[in-house]
Amino acid sequence: MQALEENGVSRRGVLIAGAGVIAATAAPGAEAQPMPQATVPVSFEVNGERRELTLDARTTLLDALREHLRLTGTKKGCDHGQCGACTVIVDGRRINSCLTLAVMHEGAKITTIEGLGRPDRLHPLQAAFVKHDGYQCGYCTPGQICSAVAMLDELKAGLPSHVSETLTERPQATDAELRERMSGNICRCGAYSNIQEAIREVAGVRA
Repeated sequence: MQALEENGVSRRGVLIAGAGVIAATAAPGAEAQPMPQATVPVSFEVNGERRELTLDARTTLLDALREHLRLTGTKKGCDHGQCGACTVIVDGRRINSCLTLAVMHEGAKITTIEGLGRPDRLHPLQAAFVKHDGYQCGYCTPGQICSAVAMLDELKAGLPSHVSETLTERPQATDAELRERMSGNICRCGAYSNIQEAIREVAGVRA
């Protein structure tokens, strides 16, 4: 831009010229046409049941679950992968379903909050959340529980975190480990201490 100004071309002139080019390339009186949508078939196992869908290739896994399969337990929070409300378990690993496309998980095994337990037979973490009042508004709770389930499996598998003291020994369910591993799940109501207590109980850790 400095070189252009030295040759007598101002910044304002460049912007005006650019706007003119854009206006010139638009056909007079023509309406903007929508971009064509590419639909693709995708199938995966959701909560133990095979599901087949035909989706716009741009559909996120979150929208496939909520809008197409009506599994609305998985919540749409920030839609940017920052709050964790949309956490589900895919092939044993927790992911933010708002950040991944449904078509990327062809043949995968997906578990949502609906697949962890039933009202008459709660998953241990669901029961612990109720016992320790690990929720207030409840919006983040499905993601918190799905994340905690997978997180405890990570501990059992010996996967280290950023706060693990060593990479060679199995990490323990210490407060520091639990806080670090659950840091991707935000509770706007601030029920973190209750959530911690619920997870500690299921992990078999005494206060």
